[in-house]
Amino acid sequence: MNPKIEKLRTEIEKTKAKIASLQEKVREMERQKTELENTDIVAVTRSYCLTPEELAQFLKTHVAPRVRHQPSEEQEARDAE
Repeated sequence: MNPKIEKLRTEIEKTKAKIASLQEKVREMERQKTELENTDIVAVTRSYCLTPEELAQFLKTHVAPRVRHQPSEEQEARDAE
């Protein structure tokens, strides 16, 4: 077999292994970031000294509901084409 091909195969495998390692590292860092964000949210929430019921009521009255985007008739016509 051509030695250049074998060298490229080896390099490909090394690169794939490094990519897999880096992807795992990114997943772990994202998990840690989410955990820190959640800790911050809990700290802010607790600073208001609300009961769970009061917090639920506060969120119902102060958080805008998510509005589902409904496509217009023009958009539907374009999508149908």
